[in-house]
Amino acid sequence: MKFTLSWLKEHLETEADVAAVADAMTMAGLEVEEVHDPIAALAPFTVAKIVSAERHPNADRLQVCQVETVDGMKEIVCGAPNARAGLTTIYAPIGAYVPGLGVTLVEKPVRGVVSNGMLCSGAELELADDSDGILELDDTLRVGEPAAGVFGAEPVIDFEVTPNRPDWLGVAGIARDLAAAGVGTLKTPKVEPIAGTFVSPVTVRIDAPGMCPTFGGRFIRGVKNGPSPEWLKRRLEAIGLRSINRLVDVTNLISYDRARPLHVYDVAKLVGDEIVVRAGQAARDTGEPEHLIALDGKTYAVDPAMCVISDASGERPIGLGGVMGGESTGCSDETTDVFVECAWFDPILIAQTGRTLTLNSDAQYRFARGVDTHSVRDGLELATKLILDLCGGEPSEIAIVGEPPAPPSAFAFDPARVGSLTGLTLTDDRIAEILTALGFEVARGSPWSVTPPTWRRDAEGPADLVEEVARIEGFGELPSTPLPDQGAPSRGVLSPRQARVRLARRALAAMGYAEAVTWSFTKQSIAALFGGGDETLVLENPIAADLDCMRPSVLPNLIQAAARNAARGHADAALFEIGPIYLDDQPNGQRTVIAGLIAPRSARHWGGVAEDALFALKGDLMALLEQLGAPVASLQLVQGQNRGWWHPGRSARLQLGPKNVMVEFGALHPRVLKALDAEAPMLAFEIVLDAVPEPRGAKSKARGAASLANLMPLTRDFAFVVEDGKATGDLVRAVAGADKALITDVRVFDVYRGTGVPEGMKSVALEVEIQPVEATLTEAGIEALSAKVVGAAVKAGAALRS
Repeated sequence: MKFTLSWLKEHLETEADVAAVADAMTMAGLEVEEVHDPIAALAPFTVAKIVSAERHPNADRLQVCQVETVDGMKEIVCGAPNARAGLTTIYAPIGAYVPGLGVTLVEKPVRGVVSNGMLCSGAELELADDSDGILELDDTLRVGEPAAGVFGAEPVIDFEVTPNRPDWLGVAGIARDLAAAGVGTLKTPKVEPIAGTFVSPVTVRIDAPGMCPTFGGRFIRGVKNGPSPEWLKRRLEAIGLRSINRLVDVTNLISYDRARPLHVYDVAKLVGDEIVVRAGQAARDTGEPEHLIALDGKTYAVDPAMCVISDASGERPIGLGGVMGGESTGCSDETTDVFVECAWFDPILIAQTGRTLTLNSDAQYRFARGVDTHSVRDGLELATKLILDLCGGEPSEIAIVGEPPAPPSAFAFDPARVGSLTGLTLTDDRIAEILTALGFEVARGSPWSVTPPTWRRDAEGPADLVEEVARIEGFGELPSTPLPDQGAPSRGVLSPRQARVRLARRALAAMGYAEAVTWSFTKQSIAALFGGGDETLVLENPIAADLDCMRPSVLPNLIQAAARNAARGHADAALFEIGPIYLDDQPNGQRTVIAGLIAPRSARHWGGVAEDALFALKGDLMALLEQLGAPVASLQLVQGQNRGWWHPGRSARLQLGPKNVMVEFGALHPRVLKALDAEAPMLAFEIVLDAVPEPRGAKSKARGAASLANLMPLTRDFAFVVEDGKATGDLVRAVAGADKALITDVRVFDVYRGTGVPEGMKSVALEVEIQPVEATLTEAGIEALSAKVVGAAVKAGAALRS
């Protein structure tokens, strides 16, 4: 919302300058975004007169002008087609910044002739001027007169209107709040009724009272349309509106002056003598939605949820109620008879229409926030006065159809609430003075009865009135009271789950993974690739077409994130995310997972990507599980799960029994990566945090005594023959459990299949690390331990290789 200081002063008697007004608005809760001062921008520019204009010796389209300026006679090169002797225009000296061009003038030759300044067009000064050449001004202007005075430039205040204050969308509403805040005295002119001399020949019928409860109109005949007077043009152009003609400019002026949108129809272009307010409908002959060519030149398809203004036939739309009029009945210079519309439309309906059509007009913006329900008659009277003053004509009687919504109801208010909620110490008289100045009706009693005005339907209870009083009295007047000393602040206590999430986040970051935060949604077709996409998890109102389903896994989001990084030159990605997934086959449907993904991309080499990337991922995974306190030693490694997004030969899962699957990890299937426009290989894991059992017993935060071995460890190698299909991890766990006191680690250093090993079998070579505790092991002790290792391996289905 924009307005000028002179416009404000038509409603507010004040001596405050623009800075004081902006400060007062800010303190009263109006969020000022910018104060634009064109006077400062136009300071270097002055009036000048061209004495002579000769063709440039080296360019046919340029002229060398001798110009009388405030700095004396100057020679200026000009390319404007209208540059001629005797023309009065605007001169910019060397060193001036030209806002429309974004350049500072310097003295330099133009095709061999030095130009000592510039003659300016309206666009170069950021003025509303459609001409191709330089400005042509009145010959009576004096050379050297400042351009700011010539164009009537003045500061413009631009502020953000909150959705609950539609009355601020009119200058009169802003003046009312500033007057209540003590900036000046409110002097908004009273609306005087204008008597009609005949009954309007155009009538109105409302077929959709839910969309438009009340509709007022007035016929004015014998008007003379045309360009608006200079004062009206300047007022509209100062706030960024383009002057069109007198009739249209009147409606725009009232919309910004009183927050009261109107519309004017050219009666000669109406079919019949009735205007119908109805819902959108399909064409009778084709069944297709009806269309409207609006005043912006665009064609809009109308549906039954939109309010349509049509002519007497009921079939031709001539406007979208509360949004925009139709091109077919727009006013032109030939217009002589008009019908002025002033109605009230349902705000929710207008807001939805704007969203559906992506159409945001000044009228739609105001109606969607709630125009004063009882301003129909006043709006017509204001429009009538301005039209008669500017265009002449003879008005009919006002015809209003329907009834506006009921005014707000009174509610009880205890003025003591002001002190209890804000700490302000104000007298009852001061509180009543503020509320009355804002338009509230105050009936004192015990308690008070306060009735909000029709333009303040946001005030629904006592707390709203307290806010109004505090806002106008000034937030700077609120008492400052320090909080009582409560001693040392208590430290936050995390739940076990929160602690594990924080631990996992830190651990993965330390491993070099970057955290990603993605949507909890994905596309239904993508969800289907990861075992989801059930209709029960499809969103009814998604935020985007490709985010219409709750995600069954975090992996598709991480894959797409890695693919986007790769497309921007960062292919070697390592990402993780901790968040929810949604499953339709689970009782609660939601699980928290920790997912990680790496896209290993080595430098160009004939060997390709290193084969140990999968083992590195597994190492990160096992380290993370140990950090979370998972029973790593008891986990079972199961390969070959039938999950379509995992590579069947390079993936596995970790579980505690067949029903508690804690982790899935491995290489992602190339088919799935191709569907997500990602390049293989990509490796990932997904930990179901809900399935990871919490460690038994609370861990002490204090460190225990260090237990350091004082004896050297030793290793022994064993080779076992086992079935080829048997998991090597099972054999490793069995050997590690042969003597938990002495065996500290078991490592696989070779797997062999071939000559010397039976068909369908494999040889697994293990290095067993032994750590003596109390005394150095004797040969007999080592042999006894070896026998335990072999025995444990035999129980696991292996045999010592001979």
